[in-house]
Amino acid sequence: MKRFSSLLLLAVLAFPSLAFSQEKKEPIVILISLDGFRYDYVERFKPENLSRFIAEGVEAESMMPSFPSKTFPNHYTIATGLKPEHHGLVGNSFYDPEKDLTYAIGKTEIVQDGTWYGGTPLWVLAEQNDMVAASYFFVGSEADVQGIRPSYYHDYDGKVSNLTRVTEVFKWLELPAEERPRLITMYFSDMDDTGHRYGPSNDEKLSETLTRLDHELGALFEGLKSYDLDINVIIVSDHGMMDIKPDQYLNLTDLTKGIPARIVNNGALAHLYLEDPTDKEQVIKTLEKSDLPIHITDVDDKENYQDLMYKDRIGDILIIPDRDYYLAWETTITRMKDNMHRLDTDMFGEHGFSPAYKDMHAIFYANGPAFKSGLEIETFQNIHVYPLICRILGLPVPENIDGKLEVLAPILK
Repeated sequence: MKRFSSLLLLAVLAFPSLAFSQEKKEPIVILISLDGFRYDYVERFKPENLSRFIAEGVEAESMMPSFPSKTFPNHYTIATGLKPEHHGLVGNSFYDPEKDLTYAIGKTEIVQDGTWYGGTPLWVLAEQNDMVAASYFFVGSEADVQGIRPSYYHDYDGKVSNLTRVTEVFKWLELPAEERPRLITMYFSDMDDTGHRYGPSNDEKLSETLTRLDHELGALFEGLKSYDLDINVIIVSDHGMMDIKPDQYLNLTDLTKGIPARIVNNGALAHLYLEDPTDKEQVIKTLEKSDLPIHITDVDDKENYQDLMYKDRIGDILIIPDRDYYLAWETTITRMKDNMHRLDTDMFGEHGFSPAYKDMHAIFYANGPAFKSGLEIETFQNIHVYPLICRILGLPVPENIDGKLEVLAPILK
């Protein structure tokens, strides 16, 4: 027995990689968001690397976003397992009466202020449980939520190339076990950028962008194979995209002229925060006189809005355009028409609409040792991704989240 132990020790000293292979392989999750990647893009364009990744793993028919189907609310829903009305990011922009400040995705100081964010994001949960987390961009990851950020993170900079992000992930995976992150998030905006600029029906532009993105994802997938690690990759998106033509933009400046309220517009819905709440009935009557294709909603309507933890951020009244229409300020409409002429396009792409519209649906693909292979599942809500990742990593699922483990548990081996 002693002789055998001595031989094993000599072998390990001679071949250090043997010692590494004897380590217990703790599961790693890489969560990748492809912003604005509509549910039908893979079927339409058949990208080589993504298609192979899907065939060898799990694919959902689609993933249903939360309302509003905007970038910040849905990324943070995926990160927390909570609906926007429960985690606080009720739009890409909104007003908080208590803070007397407007949250907007372009305000860096506010975006990085953790007091705006409810719930417990995955990276915070990991760090609280002595698990190293890393993020090369994801909504909320650059904020000190509950006073915690990932061990490794970057402030958002859209100019950073996709391959730079991929290379950084490789560097993280090469760290010693005690420093190596077991949760990594990544974010790529390519398909959202092109979808907004040309609309989701422009096959030429979308295919061109997706081909480039697919090569970059292929580099990531190929590189991950070289690590003797238990790596699981989950690919999601936050929302889909809908074509909007110039005459489908509704002039919010004219619609709300003279209304005594602070108005924060998210396109597919506008929040009205009344100066005097007793004016509500009269303001609703005024708005309903419009002949525009819109729906006016009283946020105090208990039938439609219940259990709102962040009601003050939602406002007093919502203006919601009908399908295929989008709210915009007069100056924005003028600028967009100029951009259409410059880009030689007759439509743009927009989102934020009800998840009931299939155009708004996102993607969910998963591949790795934790997952079954060649499995297709039905559409599900994005709130359920969070407990799935908790299960893979062995993290405790916080109480009172909206997501349920039993929805996606069947995709695990």
